[in-house]
Amino acid sequence: MPAFERRALLAALAGAVLPCPALAQAAWPRRPVRLLVPYAPGGGTDVFTRALAEGLRPLLGQPVLVENRAGANGVVGSEVVARAEPDGSLFLVDTGSHTLNPYVMPALPYDTARDFTPVALLSRYPMLLAVSTAAPFADVPGLVAAARTAPRSIGFGTSDAAISYAGNLFTRLAGIEMVEVAYRGAAPMLNDLIAGHLPTSWNSTVAALPHLQAGRIRAFGVTTKERSALLPDVPSLAEAGVPGYEFAGWYGMLGPAGLPAPIAEAMSAAIHQALRDPGLRDKLLRIGADLNPLDPAGFTALRQEEDARWSRAAREGLIVRAQ
Repeated sequence: MPAFERRALLAALAGAVLPCPALAQAAWPRRPVRLLVPYAPGGGTDVFTRALAEGLRPLLGQPVLVENRAGANGVVGSEVVARAEPDGSLFLVDTGSHTLNPYVMPALPYDTARDFTPVALLSRYPMLLAVSTAAPFADVPGLVAAARTAPRSIGFGTSDAAISYAGNLFTRLAGIEMVEVAYRGAAPMLNDLIAGHLPTSWNSTVAALPHLQAGRIRAFGVTTKERSALLPDVPSLAEAGVPGYEFAGWYGMLGPAGLPAPIAEAMSAAIHQALRDPGLRDKLLRIGADLNPLDPAGFTALRQEEDARWSRAAREGLIVRAQ
């Protein structure tokens, strides 16, 4: 980005926060900005966030650091942000599991609606059913047949609540019983899949694509209604033999409750600007991201829609609260 454009954007960001009394003495950000990923390094959320951080650094004029705090389906890292000062120095980058967790966790140390400020929807993405190269089945019908022959003999790996839902929706619609194996992040799950210790798993395309391209794992189907342009030879799961299957994940950014609206708007503007950069955009599109970000208001509306979806799914028995 030319120097004059960078100065113009920084001026706009500074101007956006000056009307806020708490920021009347200085522009945001005045110090490094931290993006907290509540999952293990190497997974899809981590890969996406580190790429985004590279794009944000020249726009914000401060270091943008990525931290990982894995554990409890994203709850450990989310609590850190919920308890943080709302000064624009710490943000959470989470998946759709953030809105699902209240319906699957026995208790949360925060309120997902009250204790966070929506900043931006970053990306939607398809998920996929990934299979070990050592597994004996060749496609979805083969997997379903094997699971029907020997119920609860085949495991499927998951790494967060939304991915757990994707796997359990598959077993429900296919009419089979499998065993869910929960991991702290996509990276350790993929390691076991590659090594042949885990027969199947559910992953974001962002996390799985490098391993698919290297031939270390196989893809049996994507979760979206249509095929992914990134994986045109991989059928949708509905095509592959599970009628009615449709689901997609997302990445979003949130701040602590009380984050001043001008900071949320300024960060959202920087995200939109970063995702328009051809280099960053191409990099993220090549790993399966769908880059149509939403501003704080749009992301708030999406979170409300998601909450209604999970409430309905819980009533219908499609998700089960952990004990």
